[in-house]
Amino acid sequence: MPKSSKLLRNTLTNLGLLLRLSFLPHWLRKPLYAFALAGTLVYLTILITIGSYAKQLINNPPSQQADAALILGNRAYLHGKPNPCLTGRVDEGLLLAQQGLVSTLLMSGGLDYEDERIEAVTMEAHARSKGFQGEILLESRSSSTLENLTFSRPILEAADIKNIIITSEPYHMWRVKKLVEAGHLGRKINVSYAAASSQCWVNWGMAFKGALREPLAVINNYAKGYF
Repeated sequence: MPKSSKLLRNTLTNLGLLLRLSFLPHWLRKPLYAFALAGTLVYLTILITIGSYAKQLINNPPSQQADAALILGNRAYLHGKPNPCLTGRVDEGLLLAQQGLVSTLLMSGGLDYEDERIEAVTMEAHARSKGFQGEILLESRSSSTLENLTFSRPILEAADIKNIIITSEPYHMWRVKKLVEAGHLGRKINVSYAAASSQCWVNWGMAFKGALREPLAVINNYAKGYF
């Protein structure tokens, strides 16, 4: 038998033993199987909820004017170029401005340790490269969705902005809405939402790696009491 075939057979055998948990005592296997099944069902339920809300937002874009669009950050660069998952969010904000729904853009995103770039600055540069001449505000400290909202709040209040449209990729919006409802943006700012159909979303939808990770982020936020 070729070495590669033998290696594959051994790998599959070991994987089968691992999935059967045969290395554990019988009394422990059933609880672990039940826990794994429950975890899978929770994950799938959240994923379906996220996808349903994403579809709802895509089919019902905002139509009411607001003072500003709050655009949430993502990794700034990918493969040496501005991340299309990020620039797609900015493009949605630019579309809102072109439609006359907003006049100001607030870019929210801090330092990326992968490439030492600041998301908000990358977002601003993309907006200017597309010809946007309006006011751009920068929030450049945040490193999470919660911080996007928390650190943007004083900037919005200082600018006397009372109505905003939060913009991010569709799969992200359900968690954003839950965080807003929990008060992390305060209670005095009126919020609506715009789902950005970035290149990443168009190519992959809910199969995109960011979307597949999102239920885990939701569970993490629940566990930490953010909601």
